[in-house]
Amino acid sequence: MIDDRALVDSGAQIGNDVTIGPFTIIESDVAIGPGTWIGPHVVIRRNTTIGAENKIYQFCSIGEDPQYASYQNEETYLEIGDRNVVREYCTLNRGSPAGSGTTRIGNDNLIMAYAHIAHDSLLGDHVVFANGASLAGHVEIGDYAILGGFTLVHQFCRIGGHSMTGIGAVCLQDVPPYILAVGNTASPCGLNIRGLRRHGFSEPVIQALRGAYRLLYRQELSLDRALEELDRIAESVEEVAALANFVRGSARGIIR
Repeated sequence: MIDDRALVDSGAQIGNDVTIGPFTIIESDVAIGPGTWIGPHVVIRRNTTIGAENKIYQFCSIGEDPQYASYQNEETYLEIGDRNVVREYCTLNRGSPAGSGTTRIGNDNLIMAYAHIAHDSLLGDHVVFANGASLAGHVEIGDYAILGGFTLVHQFCRIGGHSMTGIGAVCLQDVPPYILAVGNTASPCGLNIRGLRRHGFSEPVIQALRGAYRLLYRQELSLDRALEELDRIAESVEEVAALANFVRGSARGIIR
């Protein structure tokens, strides 16, 4: 149902069973998948694609121009997957010409109130943003990561899958998978054990990750030496292999 007080451009593609609340504005070149619910006073700008069964609450700004100083009205994009929940006052910007041109948000994510997702950022699936968490541009967030309230992530950083940041964490470097990170600036403080168990990691795998964490953070090894030791464990534990590959792929360096 589209409320009579909403303004929906004729060039927008609206799927079946979509609800659009009063005073919401939807521009042309927007596509909204079936079963999506959009509350009142939401603004959805051009070149935005929203999948099925999402919920977007009041006063959100979806697909606005990137906050990029050299932006000159180029055609850039925002893609949102399925079954995401976006709470009040969130801002999700399109990509920029300096990056891929597209901001992408996966499936089954919970983005709580006042969160900001900047241009060219990439979110996986089952990610949780607590209130006020904010990303700069070109940030990558892995599956099942949790950002604590008011977490800030520097541009071009990566937050690994199944990791968790504490309230007010300031991430200036990459946070490896499975890690708990806290503080300003963020530093590691152990594994996200509760999250790993919640998502079905076996005890042998968790113990292997504990050993990997000690190699990275407790034995005062150089990063190269720690990676050599991780590779031995990685031969039999794919989760440790994923951790080692993440560390090797870090352009900004990892928190240590």
